[in-house]
Amino acid sequence: MGHFAVSAIGRDRPGIVASITRGLLAVDGNVEDSRMTIVGGHFAVMLIVSTPEDRTQNAVEASLAQAIEGLGLEAVTVAEVSTDSEASQEADHVITVYGSDHPGIVHAVSSELADAGVNIVDLQTQLGGTGESPLYVMMLEVQLGRISAAELDDRLGSVASNAAVEVELRPLEAEAL
Repeated sequence: MGHFAVSAIGRDRPGIVASITRGLLAVDGNVEDSRMTIVGGHFAVMLIVSTPEDRTQNAVEASLAQAIEGLGLEAVTVAEVSTDSEASQEADHVITVYGSDHPGIVHAVSSELADAGVNIVDLQTQLGGTGESPLYVMMLEVQLGRISAAELDDRLGSVASNAAVEVELRPLEAEAL
């Protein structure tokens, strides 16, 4: 079985998912994992797709090109990937970050997590509020790895102080998914 990572981005409009999946269906593609969202008026999609062994990357690309013709997507990529199940990690904690918007918040938090060996499984940000000081909100799902929650909480406290934000670490509740 072949596995491919497929990503696409373009101005949001109805029919993008239907067109992409029509192209994948033409090569007997099965969507195994996906993330799709709208960011800044653009629709972004990332998929892991399995296909029969005889389907090549060129065949998947050609099938997608036909299916999405006319949608005006700005970028579409297809890459063959391995599906090492040991490499995937499930999130076990959630980190929330709140504060006045300013450059460097994502970098400060993600750098500390990288230094601590923490894997970011999902990251979302949003700018809210109005006025001179909009509220920046970031939520991360992470897999702690070898660091304890208490040690990471201490490290994030330092980041919060330096970046002038509030940071909270809590276990991920399975029911919340």
